[in-house]
Amino acid sequence: MEAGGQRRRWEYYWIALCISFLLGIGQQVSAQIRYSIPEEVKEGTVVGNIAKDLGLEVSSLVDRHFRIVSGSKEELFQISQENGVLYVHKKIDRESLCAGSGVCMVNLKTVIENPLEIHYIEVEITDINDHSPSFAENENQLRISEYTLPGADYQLQAAKDPDSGTNSVRSYKLSPNDHFEIRVRENDEDKKPFLVLKKAVDREITTTYKLILTAVDGGNPPRSGTLNITINILDINDNRPVFSRETYSVTLQENSAVGTVVVRVNATDIDDGPNSEIEYSFATLNGKVHEVFELDQVTGEIRVKGKVDFEETEVYKLDIQASDKGHPPLSANCRVVIKIIDVNDNRPEIEITSHSKNIPEDSKPGTVISLISVTDKDAGINGKVICQLNKNIPFELKPTFKDNMYSLVTKDRLDREMISQYDIIITASDLGQPSLTASTTLNVQISDVNDNVPDFLINPLNLYLMENNAAGSSIISVSASDRDTAENAVISYHIIRGGGTHNDLTSFLNVNSETGIVYSLRSFDFETAKTFQFHVLATDSGTPSLSSNVTGNVFILDQNDNVPVILYPVSANGSAEGVEEIPRNVNAGHLVTKVRAYDADIGYNGWLLFSLQEVSDHSLFGLDRYTGQIRTLRSFTETDEALHKLIILVKDNGNVSLSATATVIVKVVEPKEAFAASDVKNTVKDEEENNVTFYLIITLGSVSVLFVLSIIVLIVMQCSKSTDYSSKYLQDTNYDGTLCHSIQYRSGDKRYMLVGPRMSIGSTIVPGSNGNTLVIPDRRRRDSGELSLRQYLFKRYTFVPFRY
Repeated sequence: MEAGGQRRRWEYYWIALCISFLLGIGQQVSAQIRYSIPEEVKEGTVVGNIAKDLGLEVSSLVDRHFRIVSGSKEELFQISQENGVLYVHKKIDRESLCAGSGVCMVNLKTVIENPLEIHYIEVEITDINDHSPSFAENENQLRISEYTLPGADYQLQAAKDPDSGTNSVRSYKLSPNDHFEIRVRENDEDKKPFLVLKKAVDREITTTYKLILTAVDGGNPPRSGTLNITINILDINDNRPVFSRETYSVTLQENSAVGTVVVRVNATDIDDGPNSEIEYSFATLNGKVHEVFELDQVTGEIRVKGKVDFEETEVYKLDIQASDKGHPPLSANCRVVIKIIDVNDNRPEIEITSHSKNIPEDSKPGTVISLISVTDKDAGINGKVICQLNKNIPFELKPTFKDNMYSLVTKDRLDREMISQYDIIITASDLGQPSLTASTTLNVQISDVNDNVPDFLINPLNLYLMENNAAGSSIISVSASDRDTAENAVISYHIIRGGGTHNDLTSFLNVNSETGIVYSLRSFDFETAKTFQFHVLATDSGTPSLSSNVTGNVFILDQNDNVPVILYPVSANGSAEGVEEIPRNVNAGHLVTKVRAYDADIGYNGWLLFSLQEVSDHSLFGLDRYTGQIRTLRSFTETDEALHKLIILVKDNGNVSLSATATVIVKVVEPKEAFAASDVKNTVKDEEENNVTFYLIITLGSVSVLFVLSIIVLIVMQCSKSTDYSSKYLQDTNYDGTLCHSIQYRSGDKRYMLVGPRMSIGSTIVPGSNGNTLVIPDRRRRDSGELSLRQYLFKRYTFVPFRY
């Protein structure tokens, strides 16, 4: 029992020693701001003013937001959003926070938004003397041979004080006695007490010594703790085991298999028998060591028992005790230092510190999208990390002032209309062999900016509108598209009003602002206006709004809506009574009179034909159907009546023809009665015939020239095109004596006719439709021969109506 107690005391001692050493290992992190506060301060205690130390004005903090994005697991600190003051949020226990390390630092990563900034703050937690030294056990039992020489020392368990610095254990005191004293040896970070025999003991005089060991810290006032030491004097075993080396240093690769032999310690004892038999044991009671390693008590082999992880512990320091089986047993100690070799077994870790999901498409290159932190738990080359993005994206990574911190920024201009979102793949690879990688994906939406004007597919628009259209009916629908979205793509339409010119009919048009349908507010009259132009403006709803316009060219098509107007026949004697006096002795073919009429329509709608509706004697008078001339068919006889009534019907050639009538009274007189008026009549007749002859010559010459030119052009076009194409059209020219020239052509199963010289553009062709409107596509698209021929014929056969 006494030997077991002695071993446990040594194990406690070495465990405490290793814990003290391991907890002293720390790492300093550079920071922009550093503060210091003592532990156990009240909640709400001000640590420092971050805004002031960063040079920020209090007035600029209104729209900014402070956040602590990383630090201790518990929220020990908070930042005031009003003035940027860092204050204590929870009570801080330095010993539980830093586990006894020399310098206790809390590293805070702080983000300030609008605009985005990141700062690193270190807060040092200083120690106060709030703990007393304590021993792992209340009592320590030793067994000493009576023949032990003065100067022999026995290691005692060291006292532990969670405080650091001057507040930790500073000295040991032993209760007064004549045979023993305390010596302190400093090993690594620990102060280890040893009980030293200063005077030989005699078991026959005293068999047991009871001493009190007091550990005192350096606080003000100091604190202390005690250990009861019981020393049993045993019979002689005067040689202790001796290790081959005081310190064994070995390396072990992490992730080594369970059962791997790490090292074998060896101790010898020159005694004989049981006093030379050695047992090995851990001198420290560090639970972590027992989880990872095991020790063979007989052979001294240290084997792997659990997981060896470099990222948890880089160096293990084991205190091994060798004890003989003498009475009392003697023991010796050695240290085994196991250095763990890192293996590249940890992938890089990517942390998105801050991320903006929606980016306007007009963002300038260099705009920060996200802050990214990359870490790797491995060490050395295995912990070096490089980052890269997927290709063909307008983004790049830029390193910040701190290692493994990157800013994701825009590299090129963005265009939502081309790409509206990006999946940015961030790949982090370490430099180990083989390399390990990790990746994460950021989704960035490109928000729309009003940077596209409304676009019309066809501009200008040519439309042919039949006159006498119904007021309020739609004549065309305009439509514009906008590549933007949402409000930026909502289009409204309105007509740009003219300047009040004579030909400005836009005041009689209206457009639906939402659908783009253009309505006529009145009926149009070809005879008043044949063409006009309007402009529709398309405006989006963006801020600021963008707009474009389309031009509409309207050609009014003629309808047969005008009744022929008859100029009252003028008699030979100049009277205006509609009475024609002719001598009875005139011969056949004598010109009695000419009926004059005109029609406001054009083309066939204005082509007039004359006919006799009523006549008193069909054998006496004849009417030329084209010229309206009334002539005698034979000579008058004595039996013929002296007064004749002729009713002349004048009608046009519209689809539904319109007509008017005129009444001519022919009075037959004796030659001597008509003599006085014959000179006047002959003079008027001669002048009229001369005028008609002049106009006929001009008209016939013009029509002939145009006809010849048309034939030549059509022959050239027929020769330049394929057989299938040229057979698509059929021309037919004719002349019917009315000074009207016509060309007919077919397209598929439809027949069209152009008539001159009474044609005008927009009024002669109504291709195969009973509708009021014919919209001609963009004249720049000349992908069909039929359209080219039609345009040519429209251009060639456009005449001012000829009246005679």
